[in-house]
Amino acid sequence: MASRLKKDDEVLVIAGRDKGKRGKVQRVISGKEQVLVEGVNMVKRHLRAGAEGARQAGIIDKEMPIQTSKLMPICPSCSKPTRIGYQVLKDGTKSRMCKKCEGMFS
Repeated sequence: MASRLKKDDEVLVIAGRDKGKRGKVQRVISGKEQVLVEGVNMVKRHLRAGAEGARQAGIIDKEMPIQTSKLMPICPSCSKPTRIGYQVLKDGTKSRMCKKCEGMFS
């Protein structure tokens, strides 16, 4: 199933421990209906030192994928969280549009 979210879309988290946070979509994982959002769903990962000092050991913060159902896209024209509709333009291409202000997504 095709995702309604695309890379570089701004989204709002509507459920879960990060509810209320905003971020930009970095990567879409279409097979699992998940996306990687900047600054959302952060976890701590323990790293082992690399061979011959190539990488230092320590604890890092890392973004993990989040389900698309927990996210709502933010319209670039009205800056409000919205649902996405689709509109067929006169040249025959399908474009995403805001359900609130009917503005077009890029």
